[in-house]
Amino acid sequence: MTDIRYLAPNTLDEAVSAFAAASGAASILAGGTDLLVQMRAGVRKPGTIIDIKKIPALTAIEDLGGGAFRIGAAVSGAVLAEHMGFAKAWPGVLEAINLIGSKQVQGRASPGGNLCNSSPAGDSVPAMVAAGAVVTIQGPNGKREVPVEAVPAGPGRTTLAPGEIVVSFTFPVRPKGASDAYLRMIPRTEMDIAVVGLGVNLTMEGGVVKAARVGLGAVAPTVLLVEGAAKALIGSRLEDAAVEAAAAACRAACKPIDDKRGTIAYRTKVAGVLLKRVVAIAAARAGGN
Repeated sequence: MTDIRYLAPNTLDEAVSAFAAASGAASILAGGTDLLVQMRAGVRKPGTIIDIKKIPALTAIEDLGGGAFRIGAAVSGAVLAEHMGFAKAWPGVLEAINLIGSKQVQGRASPGGNLCNSSPAGDSVPAMVAAGAVVTIQGPNGKREVPVEAVPAGPGRTTLAPGEIVVSFTFPVRPKGASDAYLRMIPRTEMDIAVVGLGVNLTMEGGVVKAARVGLGAVAPTVLLVEGAAKALIGSRLEDAAVEAAAAACRAACKPIDDKRGTIAYRTKVAGVLLKRVVAIAAARAGGN
């Protein structure tokens, strides 16, 4: 059996140094719900595991005011669910994060791990894309910030440079009349992988959509920001024609595969159906905000 070195640094600088020094032979342990399964299957064989859950910056939930939050990349879904301020400001993001696995898994699984696992079907990612969340990344060359949608590069691949670690997610201020929602389609009632996942973030004023973002997952090699769908919604009162145009934009953005969970035609159709349902939920929430 190959020996594996385990490190649990207390600071971000220590984690970055250890990760960079491993020259690609280390894996980051945020929650471990993907990493440990992949190790058992022989897909991942790290020489070093770097556990980041003892680093305060990666496990903190910071209320920045006005509905803006900074969430550590290693915060678990279960911990985030207990934060009433975040739940009120970003219900769609929270419901997406809390669809990751079972209750037991949610005690460990984190949005940072879900993003870096880079599955096109990761539930938290479309919702964070719709939210306009920004990722703070730190590596040997310092810190940088990028939108969530800039991190995935394909199934199992990210745009992170060697030695870089995802530190946190920053969610913007919530104006009055803003809210979000997330839905996924799965073959079973729970604990399954999304056939399609879709998040919508709306700002409403006087019944008119002033701003919108749509994140679409499981229908392409990476999660998509569907700008055409947002454009169709902005300026509308969510009339049937506007919502149908947004659904059509989602269908047009799809580049799915056929697999045992769904065909290309099915996934494409479901993307449009989910858009209509999620818009209705987000709009109802925005009207009560």
